[in-house]
Amino acid sequence: MKKFNILKGIPAYLQMMNVDTDMIIPKQFLKTIKRTGLGKNLFFEMRYDDNGKKIDKFILNQEPYNNSPILITGKNFGCGSSREHAPWALLDFGIKCVISPSFADIFYNNCFKNGMLPIILEEKKIEEIIEYSKRKENIEINLENQKILFGNKVIEFEIDPYKKKCLLNGLDDIAISLSKSEEISLYEDKLKNNKPWIN
Repeated sequence: MKKFNILKGIPAYLQMMNVDTDMIIPKQFLKTIKRTGLGKNLFFEMRYDDNGKKIDKFILNQEPYNNSPILITGKNFGCGSSREHAPWALLDFGIKCVISPSFADIFYNNCFKNGMLPIILEEKKIEEIIEYSKRKENIEINLENQKILFGNKVIEFEIDPYKKKCLLNGLDDIAISLSKSEEISLYEDKLKNNKPWIN
């Protein structure tokens, strides 16, 4: 998992509430267990018409938002089924941070496990950032300092210290387990000595 610290870019604003995981990546694209190749099908039913042609009105089909690393959305983003393919698709498209007033719990936690930063902010603060999206101006997200910087303004955000540490160091669940490999080996050796019948 890549380390996350400072992210700069023009945010894309998806003006929708209750965006569920099936809207993010529809069920027909869940056959793969690879984390790559899903970006082209992100928001498939909103991005493409029945003939597979891109819908120009959709925000992520427009310049410069089709290259935005930051997505701003409405309340309850990532609701619905608990598919890990949703953050995979966002990341493969190039989106590394999602800003919303609220997230579905499972999606929120899946973001951290895959190196994506979900930020919860009050709607009034989000409205300030939306203005920069409309003006096609860059904002900066500093995870270490827990700040969003745009123009001469600064918005601070909250994040669980453990989740922050994992993102800053690029640690997913497997990497965390491997970092404890020495302790695990010592425990297994002790178990073999104390309870040889287990093996």
